[in-house]
Amino acid sequence: MLKQGMARWLLLAVVVIILDQITKQMIVGNFNFGEVKPIMAGFNLVLAHNTGAAFSFLAAAGGWQRHFFTVLALVVSCGILWTLRANYANWRLSTALSLIMGGALGNVIDRVRLGYVVDFIQVYYHDHYWPSFNVADSAICVGAALLVIDSMVKSNKETQTS
Repeated sequence: MLKQGMARWLLLAVVVIILDQITKQMIVGNFNFGEVKPIMAGFNLVLAHNTGAAFSFLAAAGGWQRHFFTVLALVVSCGILWTLRANYANWRLSTALSLIMGGALGNVIDRVRLGYVVDFIQVYYHDHYWPSFNVADSAICVGAALLVIDSMVKSNKETQTS
């Protein structure tokens, strides 16, 4: 049974998954593989396939990573659900965890369905390109940053009460 109050956090994760999948389908439907469309200086849209993790980590590892990252995302999502049950009143922590879970599951859908993750956001500075990423990767990064902020705020509060 879900605790009352958890619904908004699960809804946030579902919104991330839906936005991720819609944006990926828009790119797949309008781009050829490898096609780049400049949007503005430092920012392109590109259709890329990523067999690794966020930002192409382990993309050339030989195939085992697809199953590893799928299982890892599912295990982490179960852990996040468990943690959300106990902490759903902490908005910063719950937001962070929901973003991470939504992003992880958005990429799992691609891995299971396609065998790779669709990436399409390309950021660069002059000739230095960051690996392509997607909405799910962005949600995971924002969630991770919120986790760091939450731990710093908690640490600061503990220091002040000591």
